Amino acid sequence: MFDEYSCFDVKFDGGVATVTMSRGDQLNTMVPEFWDELPALIGEIDAAGEVRVVVLASTGRHFSAGMDLAVFSGAGFKPDAPQSVIRSNMRANVLHLQETFSALEKARLPVLAAIQGGCIGGAVDMVTACDLRYATEDAFFCIQEINIGMTADVGTLQRLPGLIPEGICRELAYTGRRMPADEAKSVGLVNEVFADHQALLEGVHTVAQTIASKPPVAIQGTKVSLNYARDHSTADALEHIATWQAGMFQPSDMAEAFAAKAEDRDPEFDDLLPFRGGVGDGV
Repeated sequence: MFDEYSCFDVKFDGGVATVTMSRGDQLNTMVPEFWDELPALIGEIDAAGEVRVVVLASTGRHFSAGMDLAVFSGAGFKPDAPQSVIRSNMRANVLHLQETFSALEKARLPVLAAIQGGCIGGAVDMVTACDLRYATEDAFFCIQEINIGMTADVGTLQRLPGLIPEGICRELAYTGRRMPADEAKSVGLVNEVFADHQALLEGVHTVAQTIASKPPVAIQGTKVSLNYARDHSTADALEHIATWQAGMFQPSDMAEAFAAKAEDRDPEFDDLLPFRGGVGDGV
């Protein structure tokens, strides 16, 4: 079922799914198909319940050159339509594009980005919606939208200020300059920098396997709580985690963690249940 996607390849290793953008010879530009395939793919992986971490990787010289020009020309615009209709359609189209990357944020499992070469325009929107980011020494980040006369509108300006100092964010957004990997690490945009693409993939996979060894419900709760705390006051976030624990605390996972430590073995935790939506699903 995962061979139906034209922009991605998927491989599974234990509880880790590596989702790889497969159009490296075309700089992994985000063609119209990309915007539908990514949320569908992430949703399919998330719904199955067997995968505990997603690694979002790429092929070729650059991670992604961002949005393909075909997206701008294929939004269903009719020049002779009333301006209000055109603007309404534009707004709906932007909201649709935003949901593509919000799917990464909304997934029950963490998403780790492995970035080589250029991470440009829409690719910055995408990786800021991931949980963790790692890069090669030759990687760079560019808010390209300002260089082509537009305001970034798919998540960068909303998520990046929460990841790096606001002054740095504004400079990148206003100037469109390239931020190299070493600077990205120094300001907290990426967690680690690796010598080359192979070392990057191996290093990120190691982190992913470590996360996959933890209790999935606890990892889900941690992701949900961190995202909620980012968007709400401390008081609201504390109230939220108290309610979460009242309903989602897993005594069996804690018991297994203690037992495994006492017996000097790796703990074994249940996967999340499959979820496909609908009444009665997941029980």
